[in-house]
Amino acid sequence: MEKSANIEVLYTELPWEKRFLAAKRDGFDYIEFWGWEDKDLPRVKALLQESDLSLSTMSGDGPFSMCDPMKKKEYIDYIKKSIDAANFLGSPRLVIHSNELADDPQWAADFFEEYSDTVKLLTMFDNLKVMSLLAEKAGVTFVLEALNVVVDHIGNFLTKTQTAVELVKATGSSHMKILYDAYHMYLNEGKICETLSKYIDAVGYIHVADAPGRGEPGTGAINYHNVFKHLAKIGYSGVIGFELYPQNGTKNAVTAILKACEGVF
Repeated sequence: MEKSANIEVLYTELPWEKRFLAAKRDGFDYIEFWGWEDKDLPRVKALLQESDLSLSTMSGDGPFSMCDPMKKKEYIDYIKKSIDAANFLGSPRLVIHSNELADDPQWAADFFEEYSDTVKLLTMFDNLKVMSLLAEKAGVTFVLEALNVVVDHIGNFLTKTQTAVELVKATGSSHMKILYDAYHMYLNEGKICETLSKYIDAVGYIHVADAPGRGEPGTGAINYHNVFKHLAKIGYSGVIGFELYPQNGTKNAVTAILKACEGVF
């Protein structure tokens, strides 16, 4: 397994450009961030090279919702731009969601109450099928993330691991996986290790934060050292992205991350 630091939420004590080298010095070989539109992509590429870092993933769906039947063309057009950005930066993955993420993280941007769950699911599948062909051609992998609606992203349509897995598997493409966010799914479902065992073949990426609070390991109820040992036991060899809000500064958060990983990866 490999560690990735989300520099949107870690190293915020530092200016953006200094976060890359700080992550490298702390032992991360990968970093990730959210949207690409607000970034100077040539400068990001240079910073990755200067810091000897790789980009593990970034957001792919921006200002559109995959479950909106009235915006299919706009959604796919944006996805194509995201693929171009990913290829330019060397990101092998793009994170996608059912709904546009709102500026206020407590809410989804639109609940789409005028559409039934059936319409939303079929719309998502239509988009995922098109995206799978684009992904195969471009050599990227989309990772579909379900979100919690207990604390954050209230109104988001995709909330269950099983639904996410069934959608990506229905495309028949190896370039369609899920992003299993242990923080979100702990709040929605619980049973982290059992769920990972059941669906590990569909997992293309993992996000970590403790709950409650979305802080570093050890600040909440999740025993991440045991989760990591379980992942090693069931054969997961991919990337773990630390997308968390430090409760006591980045330095202490990194110490907690390394402690949770100790003896596992």
